[in-house]
Amino acid sequence: MSNKIQIDVVSDVVCPWCIIGYKNLQRAIDELEVADKIELQWQPFELNPNMPAGGQDLREHVAEKYGSSEEESKQSRLNIAQRGAEAGFTFNFFDKMKIVNTRDAHVLLEYAHEQGKQTEFKLRLFSAAFTEKKDVSNRATLLEEVALVGLDVEQAKQYLESETQREQIIEQEEYWQRLGISAVPAVVFNRRSALSGAQPVAAYKQALTELLADQQQN
Repeated sequence: MSNKIQIDVVSDVVCPWCIIGYKNLQRAIDELEVADKIELQWQPFELNPNMPAGGQDLREHVAEKYGSSEEESKQSRLNIAQRGAEAGFTFNFFDKMKIVNTRDAHVLLEYAHEQGKQTEFKLRLFSAAFTEKKDVSNRATLLEEVALVGLDVEQAKQYLESETQREQIIEQEEYWQRLGISAVPAVVFNRRSALSGAQPVAAYKQALTELLADQQQN
């Protein structure tokens, strides 16, 4: 049995707060110098599982889903961009930005996990979606990102075409939903406790410090 802290980060690649939360979590891990005591895995969550091909205009989507006015939506994007910069991530929101379906991205993240490159690929997708203005629902784009992190493109294609792999992602999403996770990011520690939302570095440091102390006592 591993004596490492198991961290499951439940998130979507088109969730801006997910990359902010992860950056703060990683900074907490680095500042505590406990990377060797952590085992981290990304878990799937789709903000918009029924989103059709082609996606939906971001501002239109935010207005429909959250009832936000155009001014509120603009202010939210400015806030996210500022928080991202503070965490070391660049958001380049643009006028024609869309919310897209991410099922294929999650299928490929599972492939990347099996190859030991899940975090590297997840971070690549965050950058593609938010910094480089790419469509992460487009399979050709996704396969380009696969190649950029040194994964096998042909194997990745097989995953994308496998109905079994797609069903597995849905099952994983349902598992976390049954545990009560309805919003992301959610950082789950040892499958027993969790922090929801993009928490500050101090909150993650406190949680990790308490978990490490508990492990030393047991």
